[in-house]
Amino acid sequence: MNKKQLNDLIYKVNGAAIEVHKALGPGLLESVYHKCMVHELMLRKIKFVSEMNVPVGYKGLEVLTELKCDLFVENTLVVELKSVDQVLPIHEAQLQTYLKLLEAPMGLMINFNVVNIFREGQKTYVNELFRNL
Repeated sequence: MNKKQLNDLIYKVNGAAIEVHKALGPGLLESVYHKCMVHELMLRKIKFVSEMNVPVGYKGLEVLTELKCDLFVENTLVVELKSVDQVLPIHEAQLQTYLKLLEAPMGLMINFNVVNIFREGQKTYVNELFRNL
């Protein structure tokens, strides 16, 4: 996948999030938005895995964890969903770590607990893998 394809994918996932937010508005639990995003992505025929286990390896040891990536889209885009007053640095660190562990070049943080999801509810993250595309 190249940078243009990734940017197109971000556009499609953001469109799905905007559709969900337009219908539901802010103030619900993350789990509600998650279920609706799963449905919306299916309707749009976007391939993804929901609540995928994130593998953690350490010096040849496969560490059993309960880390879950909310949505792993097209085997390349990590999507973390939130419904919080404010996205905190720990949320961003979580996403960056998932990018590293899943060897994904791009991530998207979507916070549904905002008035305007396009302006204040989504942020894109890239890493070295994206820069090298």
